[in-house]
Amino acid sequence: MITPLGWLERVPTYKEKQQELKDRDLSTYGFLGYPLLQTADIIIYRAKYVPVGIDQVPHLEISREVARRFNYLYKEVFPEPEALLTEFPKVVGIDGRKMSKSYDNAIYLSDSPEIVEQKLRTMMTDPARKRRSDKGNPELSPVFQLHKIFSTKEEQDEVEEGCRTAGIGCIDCKKILIKNIFKVLEPIWKKRSELIGNPERLREISEKGTDKARKVAEETMRIVREAMGLI
Repeated sequence: MITPLGWLERVPTYKEKQQELKDRDLSTYGFLGYPLLQTADIIIYRAKYVPVGIDQVPHLEISREVARRFNYLYKEVFPEPEALLTEFPKVVGIDGRKMSKSYDNAIYLSDSPEIVEQKLRTMMTDPARKRRSDKGNPELSPVFQLHKIFSTKEEQDEVEEGCRTAGIGCIDCKKILIKNIFKVLEPIWKKRSELIGNPERLREISEKGTDKARKVAEETMRIVREAMGLI
């Protein structure tokens, strides 16, 4: 009644993954209904802004449509959530596509330093640079896209010039990236290790967050039932 099947079938990412993941059965509600489950997670907390990647914006549009339709059929309950994008709303994976668990091309916060380095060292670069002496176009290299996120402007300029003139090789380019990604990940690895070593603290954080979320969700459901005339 609230969400027609056609709304879910027209989500761009649904169509894209049907084409890209042909070796997997995607004709399930678990996949088709993912944007609707995401909607429930968003609107039950009456969120006004949602931090997402650029690929999730179509899913967020479903959330907006569902909220709008409920408000029209019953009463104004849900805000229409808006995307909160960062300076880098899309991160490329090690194969050049968007970084995604579905594509098995991601760098995870749970990866060890050795695994992260191995993934980055084998990451695809500009296909035109088959030899060290070949000149390339950094904009065609997924590695350079990560440099834009993790490296300084001076390092980006150095890498760009080195790639275009064959002044540096792809391995040299990756070494700079690895160094800078490690600077970001090392504090996270340290904090993660501390938390894993303190299960009581993890449980305390989880229970505190659950209690806070439960109170908001319960109040939302009270308002929803009232709007629908169920109480």
